[in-house]
Amino acid sequence: MSLNHSIKQTILTLLKYCEKNNWAGFDPFDGLNSQIFETLPLLKNRISRLIFIQAMKRSPVNLRHIFLVPKAQNPKGLALFCSTLIKLHNLNLMENDRQIINLLNRLIEMRSRDTDYHCWGYNFDWQNRQFFLPKYSPNIICTTFAGNALLDAYKKFNDDKYLDMAVSSGNFILNGLNIYRNKDELCFSYTPFDTGQVHNANLLGAAFLSRLHSITHEEKYLESAKSAVRFSARRQREDGSWVYGEDKKQQWVDNFHTGYNLIALKRFSEYTKTTEYNKNIQEGFRFYKENLFTKDGLPKYFNNQLYPIDIHAIAYSIITLAEFKSLDDNNLDLANHIFDWTMANMWDKRGYFYYQKKKFFKIRIPYMRWSQAWMLYALSILQENYEV
Repeated sequence: MSLNHSIKQTILTLLKYCEKNNWAGFDPFDGLNSQIFETLPLLKNRISRLIFIQAMKRSPVNLRHIFLVPKAQNPKGLALFCSTLIKLHNLNLMENDRQIINLLNRLIEMRSRDTDYHCWGYNFDWQNRQFFLPKYSPNIICTTFAGNALLDAYKKFNDDKYLDMAVSSGNFILNGLNIYRNKDELCFSYTPFDTGQVHNANLLGAAFLSRLHSITHEEKYLESAKSAVRFSARRQREDGSWVYGEDKKQQWVDNFHTGYNLIALKRFSEYTKTTEYNKNIQEGFRFYKENLFTKDGLPKYFNNQLYPIDIHAIAYSIITLAEFKSLDDNNLDLANHIFDWTMANMWDKRGYFYYQKKKFFKIRIPYMRWSQAWMLYALSILQENYEV
């Protein structure tokens, strides 16, 4: 196939925007970085933190300038950018690799402190319904994305320091989290401070550990990965779906977390050379395709709800459809259709993607991690499918 010029040009334009902004920006969940909110005694109140985060996240107007929320680099966003730049260099869309190394160094600098492991967390305080998490506190999601970026760098540059740090990340997952165990299965917690059972976090951890095993041949990574996959595979519902988590307040089914689960399960199967979970993947993808897109091919946010049309869901739909192109001949056509719709509806001529389209309005805030990093990564994967 020849290179798709439209995708290529969008990649180059978006890359220029991210470079110009030094890979830094706002985030949907960064409200508690407000210098004003930090001075208020309400900060120590769980309800007020939740309300403030959600108000900032849902507002169609960017209030961060008013509340003095600074633009910042996000470790997960940097990890995505690192993996993306490696892809773009391999596609000859970047002239040299110096920028990749500089960004990797910055990612390494942003690791969580007060721990012996190489692990990462978000650059903002985070409050959910269950617990409060201070900024840079490590979690399994940021750590697996950073760990995979390090393994991408190890493959690219054949430098053992990247592998050593990725191994440290694997050891954090094994030793730094709370692990639920039940006979031959386990589930990794999201952070060292909770005991939740979230399937995409668990499967992403398992996929990363299986990748580590494929390189190091350390059995501890393989055995834990197998046990984690058993946990989430056995809790896949009869219709092929996964709820977000096992808590009664986590019983929703959404687009991008389902995509996370499917690709993580596929990666695990590839790294361990097993066909044991082929049925789980096939049934999961069937549900995904039939229930998380409209008849017109737009990614729905939830299985029973279209809006908001979210750029993260768009990006991960493109990634998932490209990843599973062998399961359905029209997957790449659908991915390209989504790209075309996104360019017509979510692209700003200044070179970035909007956050969400609601039923009656759009949130046009240019979030760096949630929107730009994910779309740049998704388009790099889509572009790979147009190599000669």
